[in-house]
Amino acid sequence: MEGVFTYIGSLTGHGSMLVVGHLLLVAVIVIWLASSATKNLRAVPGVTQNIMESFLEGVISMGKDVIGEDLARKYLPLVATVGLFVLVSNLIGIIPGFEAPTSNINVTLPLALMVFVYYNYEGIKEQGVGHYIAHFAGPVKLLAPLMFPIEIVSHISRIISLSFRLFGNIKGDDLFLWVLLMLVPWFAPLPAYLLLTFSALLQTFVFMILIYVYLAGAVAIEDDHGHEGAVNPIAETIGAV
Repeated sequence: MEGVFTYIGSLTGHGSMLVVGHLLLVAVIVIWLASSATKNLRAVPGVTQNIMESFLEGVISMGKDVIGEDLARKYLPLVATVGLFVLVSNLIGIIPGFEAPTSNINVTLPLALMVFVYYNYEGIKEQGVGHYIAHFAGPVKLLAPLMFPIEIVSHISRIISLSFRLFGNIKGDDLFLWVLLMLVPWFAPLPAYLLLTFSALLQTFVFMILIYVYLAGAVAIEDDHGHEGAVNPIAETIGAV
């Protein structure tokens, strides 16, 4: 947000370098968390190790209900890494003097494109090119000319959904905090921080679970009713978040 003071912005100015500076800061924090948690692994974990283990267990538990435990563990590196990056990015924006990288569409759009390319790649690898493309036509061959373009548009719209949902919510949170700090800079913003922290956690959860949902739809075999039954209700529920 141009005109708003940030510590990094005082060095780089407002523009692309401001976003790059905050991205580097997030990367340093994420790498530090990962290295601190794994540097001295213990049977009785320390604080950082305990937090990271709880986070990873939560991600697996989340994915287990969507795609099954085996696949949840298989895709854990992707989902946990993206989730940790999004979470740290979201929370940084709550601290006065910093800006959330996820409040910039140039950050959220590449994330969404990466997820889009990856889950389609996994679907093709698991089912083969022909079988994967065939599922876009739907179960009724007569309706294939209608269903195929609808499915293509539906999958492309996931890029917009993932990127703009995260960008819009975090950008709105940043603007809300900015206005609040200008109007009442001392006491009134304190309760708002709880709301903003909850929003940061919620948007991280939504982004991670949607990755699992899209992966489940891509790698699930068509006659596997267990996977399909798990995907549809979750997708419908969080689609409105």
